Amino acid sequence: MDRRQALRLLAASPLAAAWPARAQQAPSIHTRPIPASGERMPVVGLGTWLTFDVGGAATPGRRVRGDVLRAFLAAGGRLVDSSPMYGSSEEVIGAELGEPVPASLFSATKVWTVGGLAGRKQMQHSLALWRLPRLDLMQVHNLLDWETHLPTLKAWKAGGRFRYIGMTTSHGRRHDDLEAILRRERLDFVQFTYNLADRSVEKVLLPLAAERGAAVIVNRPFDGGDLFARAHAPLPGWARELQCATWAEAFLKWIVAHPAVTCAIPATSKPAHLGENVRALVGPLPDEALRQRIAADYARL
Repeated sequence: MDRRQALRLLAASPLAAAWPARAQQAPSIHTRPIPASGERMPVVGLGTWLTFDVGGAATPGRRVRGDVLRAFLAAGGRLVDSSPMYGSSEEVIGAELGEPVPASLFSATKVWTVGGLAGRKQMQHSLALWRLPRLDLMQVHNLLDWETHLPTLKAWKAGGRFRYIGMTTSHGRRHDDLEAILRRERLDFVQFTYNLADRSVEKVLLPLAAERGAAVIVNRPFDGGDLFARAHAPLPGWARELQCATWAEAFLKWIVAHPAVTCAIPATSKPAHLGENVRALVGPLPDEALRQRIAADYARL
């Protein structure tokens, strides 16, 4: 499946009618540089928490996850994020990627255990599950035993097993700890929660990441889906200016327009929802004045 085929697949969803015609003609997409290298990253990635934990090959719905993964990559996406905490997600990704693995893939996963030996075994297992000789990004999941794992991450990066290393938090937790680590250590990536319902990282972590040269991955961009509970009203007039057909596109464009954000990683198992998400890769992004207006409009819903 090439990119145009994937775009046609996504355009077949019921929500695609208002998708700008030029998006269906494989337009250029928004990217941001990874500060550590200058490598360009599309601003919308693919999360796999809950959505890709579907068990073995015979499990109903597993093929749909493969279709979502392939369509995401064909539509111009790159970063796919997982973790050992996400059940069978890593195994599903590795099996559904097929061979040869698409060259555009940016593989991102995590170490989530206590102890140096356990961490090394878990990371080696992740390499095997993804069926890759190296991973693009290894992160310490929710800072768990980070002081033990970070020397290994640095050594394995130097040895070519990882290209980048980083740390994660989620649900707005442990920001003080992540701030202290980021001031002390040189990290290639940090990952944390940022959305219209949780803007706490705007004060310290987003500007600090920019200052320290760390790429930012945003998790929970839809606040676990809770943002949509209030988004029943029609999109305001600024949506036409941004070429947004759905609230999902608007939520994502609001996030990735922040200059310190490298990539947001909404998770989905539904091709129609993937179509909404990847459409945020194209069309205008809001400037800061419009971002503030969007936030104010959402607060009034």
